[in-house]
Amino acid sequence: MFEIKDDGDGTIRLSGRLDAAEVENVRAIFDRVKQSTIIDFGDLDYISSAGLGVLLVTEKRLGVANEHLKLVNLNRHIREIFRIAGFDRIFEIE
Repeated sequence: MFEIKDDGDGTIRLSGRLDAAEVENVRAIFDRVKQSTIIDFGDLDYISSAGLGVLLVTEKRLGVANEHLKLVNLNRHIREIFRIAGFDRIFEIE
């Protein structure tokens, strides 16, 4: 099960498994992001390449306006996926 919550304070929280079945829901929320935002991965167990794609498209769109996504609380497995994909050089990760 996957959940996404926009706290309304500049933080979006992800939990569960972000896979291709959830991408349209995630895209709908991320398309509304217009300024730098924290993405909290604290309760996210899994992210697919489709989920990575949504993050990348959002980061590129925001970057045009000098805004960015900041990713926090990535578990070891997800952090390794970001490293292997080279996303650790694209995103600010804490």
